[in-house]
Amino acid sequence: MWDTLLESWKSLLEPLHDPVALAIPAFALFLAIEWAAARKLEDHPDRADGRAHPATGGYRGVDARTSVLLGVVSIATSAFWKVLALIGYSAIWVYLAPWHISPSAWYTWVILLLGIDALYYAYHRIAHRVRVIWATHQAHHSSEYFNFSTALRQKWNNSGEIIMWLPLPFLGIPPWMIFVGFSVSLVYQFFVHTERVGKLWRPIEFIFNTPSHHRVHHGSDAEYLDRNYGGILIVWDRIFGSFAAETHRPTYGLTTPVGTYNIWTLQTREYAAIARDWKASTSWRNRGGYVFGPPGWSPKAELTSPESTTH
Repeated sequence: MWDTLLESWKSLLEPLHDPVALAIPAFALFLAIEWAAARKLEDHPDRADGRAHPATGGYRGVDARTSVLLGVVSIATSAFWKVLALIGYSAIWVYLAPWHISPSAWYTWVILLLGIDALYYAYHRIAHRVRVIWATHQAHHSSEYFNFSTALRQKWNNSGEIIMWLPLPFLGIPPWMIFVGFSVSLVYQFFVHTERVGKLWRPIEFIFNTPSHHRVHHGSDAEYLDRNYGGILIVWDRIFGSFAAETHRPTYGLTTPVGTYNIWTLQTREYAAIARDWKASTSWRNRGGYVFGPPGWSPKAELTSPESTTH
């Protein structure tokens, strides 16, 4: 096991094995191009309803800086989670996997990328429907702007994804390949965070996640909530009934504006809200609902069967 762990760790440290590391210059370049193409940097006070109401393709300096800072910290926190995952995945791969798939075989990469994408869809959907996991993800949805900087507004707690990937080492996929596969997914998803690209050729829109599909996912409009969870492929949403086409420009952000650019608050605010609801609850059933129920759950809301309040 230790030889496998060492080999996997060396592979992760090798820049050529980390698509995200290789893509960072491209991220910076495209972010700069999009920012320069914006009509204006909308550094203005929010309107009376508390929302920014940005122009199409707009940037706001403080919002973009916040997203970049969240992304920088996530690089460090994700390294911690990768170390834990690498130990667990290596143990599974060595002792429990019924076979080992060669990384040099083309079909290994097909299995890997399809597996990563299907499991990402499942995790992403759970993250929007289970409040304690939503707490890890909601910061990514907190921006009321939709541009390449928004893609960098990442979570600091990757524990849910780590658990979701467990079937992959059981299938015999080498542990280092799992991180490469998810990095490929992250690189792809960076480029769907933009308003500068309209709808693409219909077959592409049918199969792949595109900027149009992902704009819907970031919308707080009632008809867009809890839609389009796909990472690379949108076919999972079509199969499992969570797809929605873009019919109008979304209102981005959470259903209730967060009103802060403090990166610590953005990452922890929902955990704090869960703790307050837990403390105020008078029964274990209600405590469980506040933690594991959908975002916005309450005993009163459960009786009225409300529509999703994820954002």
